[in-house]
Amino acid sequence: MLPPVTETLSLKTARRIALAAQGFGRARPSAPGRKHVRDLAGRLGVIQIDSVNVVTRTHYLPAFSRLGDYPREALEAEAWGPRRSLFEYWGHEASLLPLEMQPLLRWRMERARGGAMWTGLSRFGREKRDYIDGVLAEIERRGPVTGGDFAEGQRGAPGWWSWSDGKRALEWLFWAGLITTKTRKGYVSGGFERVYDLTECALPARIVDLPTPTEAEAQRELVRISARAMGVATAADLRDYYRLPLADARDRIAELVEMGELTPVTVQGWRHPAWLAPNAKVPRKVATNALLSPFDNLIWARDRTERLFDVRVRLEIYTPAHKRAHGYYVLPFLEDEAITARVDLKSDRKAKRLLVQAAWREPDATPDTSVRLAAELRLMAGWLGLDGVEVIGRGDLASPLSHCLEHP
Repeated sequence: MLPPVTETLSLKTARRIALAAQGFGRARPSAPGRKHVRDLAGRLGVIQIDSVNVVTRTHYLPAFSRLGDYPREALEAEAWGPRRSLFEYWGHEASLLPLEMQPLLRWRMERARGGAMWTGLSRFGREKRDYIDGVLAEIERRGPVTGGDFAEGQRGAPGWWSWSDGKRALEWLFWAGLITTKTRKGYVSGGFERVYDLTECALPARIVDLPTPTEAEAQRELVRISARAMGVATAADLRDYYRLPLADARDRIAELVEMGELTPVTVQGWRHPAWLAPNAKVPRKVATNALLSPFDNLIWARDRTERLFDVRVRLEIYTPAHKRAHGYYVLPFLEDEAITARVDLKSDRKAKRLLVQAAWREPDATPDTSVRLAAELRLMAGWLGLDGVEVIGRGDLASPLSHCLEHP
């Protein structure tokens, strides 16, 4: 039985707590580099990976939102360089996580070996385990591999090295923690193909040799990290951050409350109870300009985004074009403590322009929204190596934004 709620937070206070926990409201460093990226990854606990490259791949964007014009090479070095601090695994979705967290996910790897993964991949593991073991043995023999190394013969053709089966075997072994990403092939020049190796070869020995916590211990720590990263959160929020199983998340939250590590609170307007992280900061105000990836930690949970900002954010990439309300790859604009606009962006790398394909106001837009958004778009264009920003599309903010861009 959970103890009674002891405190009520206003929505404004909850929002400020959440923004501060996510690293917003701090002055951007004058020369951000690898240390800033490492510190941010530690604060967030997980950075989602996605291959869509309309603006830039999403894992580059959370650091830009918080640090400003940082070198993307800094993230690449931390994720895929020889002295990296991050590794890839299923965190929220496909994710980059601090290396020290690898033992906290070994329970998930162990469960994956028993079939706890996508249904089709789990079935493949049951039906083709001998084949998977053969792929693993081949990696042990030859060292680092890519999916292309298993593409001998025609796609779909019968045979041990069938392309589709080879790719699925690699994914099964990755989920099971038996192999992991050593680096990404050609990431400096725009490539993004995983290079796999045995986990004990790809990760530093100091990580491989760390003791494996029990499932309960690991999950409690994941809930702690989630709570710190969100500041104030419901049980659903805490569970979703690392996609914990429902029953496990419920038990771990109850244990942390009993241990005095989570404080039950009520947030005005929220239907469900929430929990406050230890030492959560409550700033008097949050001042920031930030373009948010649709996969940013702050807004990836659509229900939480609506509760915090009273804005419905939906990913429309897979929505037919004629049914999209705001566009294909839409980035909300965080202006201080509110989402005041959204822009559908595209990097035209040939013309070296950042294209605004649509720009929309939100109810909390201010008289300064166009000016502040224009400044952030110019900063983003320079960060991406583009020469400028051009508004080419629709939306009730398109005309004033275009004016601000033309008359800085």
